[in-house]
Amino acid sequence: MYSKKVIKYFTHPKNVGEIKNADGKSTEGSLACGDIVHIYIKVDPKTHVIRDIKFKSYGCAANIATTSVMTELAKGKTIEQAKNIKFSDITKALGGLPPVKIHCSVLAIDGLKSAIRNYEEKHGIAKEEDLDEGLIRSRLRRVMDPSVGRDIVSLGIVQSVKLDKGMVKLLLKIPKKHRFFKHIMEDIEEKIAYIPGVKGIERELLD
Repeated sequence: MYSKKVIKYFTHPKNVGEIKNADGKSTEGSLACGDIVHIYIKVDPKTHVIRDIKFKSYGCAANIATTSVMTELAKGKTIEQAKNIKFSDITKALGGLPPVKIHCSVLAIDGLKSAIRNYEEKHGIAKEEDLDEGLIRSRLRRVMDPSVGRDIVSLGIVQSVKLDKGMVKLLLKIPKKHRFFKHIMEDIEEKIAYIPGVKGIERELLD
């Protein structure tokens, strides 16, 4: 069912790995659904060209192949050019995908755009979105508990979200002894601290 190019990129993927101190990064997907990708980008601060991009992927052959191709298409482009890459560009570059695997190319594009948005927010060049509880929750749905491969909202770890003059107040049901406590707290910071208008994050924990 897979083309020769899909097999090639699956068996010999390009740009695999992690960029330390990445300018932008993202996590998309869920192990509960079968696929997850981590994207890391390094961007030239003057030209906004993506100088380097790497990924880690957990999933099927199509997941690995599509994300690998995405990194090749994005590398060397400006962030604005990279935003215009479509999932159909990935599918075409691979010589097609089985219909049930098209979602893998969509996931790769979602990961790229999320990493770019993360970069833009960190550097104060992101287009402002309406800051409300819905936006905060949508970002928290991208924070995964690696022990089960599901996001912290659907797991009920996020008990409540409140906004008060730019302060994000979270009530979280998670013990400090949780195996991935530090990882989850850091990911929460990464996902929402740089949203325009957010002044800080307050966490209240329930064991």
